[in-house]
Amino acid sequence: MPRDQQLTLLRDAHFDVCIVGGGINGAVSAAALSARGLKVALIDKGDFAGETSSESSNLAWGGIKYLENGEIGLVWKLCRSRNELMDRFPSTVKEIRFLTTVEHDFRFPAFFVYLGALIYWGFGRFRTRAPAWLSRHALKHRERRINERDAVAGVEYSDCYLHDNDARFTWNFVRSAMDRGCVAVNYCRSTGASFDDGRWTIAAQDETSGEAIQFSAEVLVNACGPWVDEYNGALSVETDHRHIFSKGIHLIVDRDLEHGRILTFFASDGRLFFVMPMGAKTCIGTTDTRVESPETAVTAEDRDFVLANANELLALDKPLTRDDIVAERCGVRPLAVEGGGGGGDWISLSRKHAIDVNADRRTLSIFGGKITDCINVGDEVCDYVAELGVEMQPAPPDWYGEPGDDVRKRFFAEAEAMDLERFGRPGNYETLAERLWRRYADDAFEMLESIRKDESMAERVIPEADYLRCEIEYTAQHEMIVTLEDFLRRRSKISLVIRDERLRASEGLLEACEVFFGDRAEEERAAYFGS
Repeated sequence: MPRDQQLTLLRDAHFDVCIVGGGINGAVSAAALSARGLKVALIDKGDFAGETSSESSNLAWGGIKYLENGEIGLVWKLCRSRNELMDRFPSTVKEIRFLTTVEHDFRFPAFFVYLGALIYWGFGRFRTRAPAWLSRHALKHRERRINERDAVAGVEYSDCYLHDNDARFTWNFVRSAMDRGCVAVNYCRSTGASFDDGRWTIAAQDETSGEAIQFSAEVLVNACGPWVDEYNGALSVETDHRHIFSKGIHLIVDRDLEHGRILTFFASDGRLFFVMPMGAKTCIGTTDTRVESPETAVTAEDRDFVLANANELLALDKPLTRDDIVAERCGVRPLAVEGGGGGGDWISLSRKHAIDVNADRRTLSIFGGKITDCINVGDEVCDYVAELGVEMQPAPPDWYGEPGDDVRKRFFAEAEAMDLERFGRPGNYETLAERLWRRYADDAFEMLESIRKDESMAERVIPEADYLRCEIEYTAQHEMIVTLEDFLRRRSKISLVIRDERLRASEGLLEACEVFFGDRAEEERAAYFGS
């Protein structure tokens, strides 16, 4: 349903639950509650997944690094969640090999790292390929891009990676919630809320028009991510937990390292450092910098840190420089801490989540969390809402995940019958049919129908981007595009893999803007590029 119709449904309505914040925590909560038959409203001051949930490492992993801190229960739980995501999102959450280099001066012997990988494999219920120990010579033979000068040995193990982007993964939960009746609106800021007679009255503002909106709900869920504490403060809601912030950045570089795996190192500050494939580009990071505010930016020091570590740890034909940077990602990790302390050894804090409940004022506040743990967040939110007296139906087994094998097989049979692959540019890991299914699941049937009616719908509008005209049309109709960045950065990852100057010169981008914005096409295009 288009955004303006969603706004109409929001005005002056009453809901069982209102969720403020459309990152992964809010999106999965909306999907879980809607699937249980509740009337749910989901609003976000910006775009869905507009902050932390679009700035991750694109990993769905069990948290092997938390073994070092002795967080055995957390790793066990995260591995189980990772396996569940693999099962339910097989086109998106896929196993990938991680190749770790252990250097001479590392804080643990190389054998301990291998032993940890074996334990981690066991925690993962042996669902992935077994870890492998690699001698220094075998490490270089396995991956020629590794600088083995200071290496003692290597360890290879498996975990999971999102073969798209984190924001798209989050959006699909929003879409699932809307399919079950949730009213979801992006660019709709909560300007305040009052609690009276056992219910919340929420004041909001449509950021695109300035219109004031009011609606009510039995329960209020604060899923504002890094802004949870700020929103609770505005509502005078007290909690046991609060957030501290760690800034993480990634650089996407114009260098295809052709390794097909994630290279893992320990950076100069001792933290994990990844070199990850991103289509024909490579994503490198991350940093871990304590900051006081969720509003952050990439600094020259950040860039130099990532580039210096990459050049030190990789054997490259020529060093990476700032000229190789295609795009940057920067966000904060909201880390949940209890009480009023400063977080102690904050650098060792995990990304575990916590949900505080204020029964008297019928609020839930979600702290921390990560993509791997999202299903647990959704289930727990439902349990807490039920404890507040809101009746709901049992959870259907398919409240999350891709459609079943029968639907998938029917889609691929139809794609094969119409010879869909004749339109596609072969990817490095998937066919055109696989790409459409991964992005849109059963809505991809709509793409096939568009192409049957008009074969020009199978053309790439932006030649360098793997997005077809039918996808642009579908996204404009169904995915709440308000700004050009919503499409280029979050519904797709185009702006992460194509330089701004090439996009600016693309005639196809202007065509896409005309589909999204009509008469405002040039205005929105200029706004994106700041000119």
